[in-house]
Amino acid sequence: MELRKKIDKILARLLILIMSIMVINVLWQVFSRYFLGAPSSFTDELARYLMIWVGILGAAYVSGRNKHVAIDVLPSRLSTKTQKKLKLIVRVLIILFCLFALVIGGSRLVYVTYVLDQYSPALQMPLAAVYIIIPVSGLLIIYYKMSDILNQ
Repeated sequence: MELRKKIDKILARLLILIMSIMVINVLWQVFSRYFLGAPSSFTDELARYLMIWVGILGAAYVSGRNKHVAIDVLPSRLSTKTQKKLKLIVRVLIILFCLFALVIGGSRLVYVTYVLDQYSPALQMPLAAVYIIIPVSGLLIIYYKMSDILNQ
């Protein structure tokens, strides 16, 4: 199986797992609040961090599947040759954004939270572990877009 398909499969399963954990987490929060009368202290924070992971990893997954939201009014009016050039320009811009904002910026965020030894209040887990998904997703999107450019 091709590497890209393996990555897609792993990402899809990971996203399903994270969403499942998030649903169970929220259900436990509702149950503990309304039926036990004592809301769980960690569920709100866990749901927030899982949502971050789903959003950012989901963006990488959707980018790899080329299912992201796009405005195609301009490309549809262009010739096929010009459409290919425009797609190349857009992919290069996405790569640059991911490199500078997600990979470099995200790595700096992870580094700073690691060096400052910051932990989440309720879960007492390192915030660097939460934020590591930012550069990882950036690298995944760069891989997908480079693959698209090479296979264009």
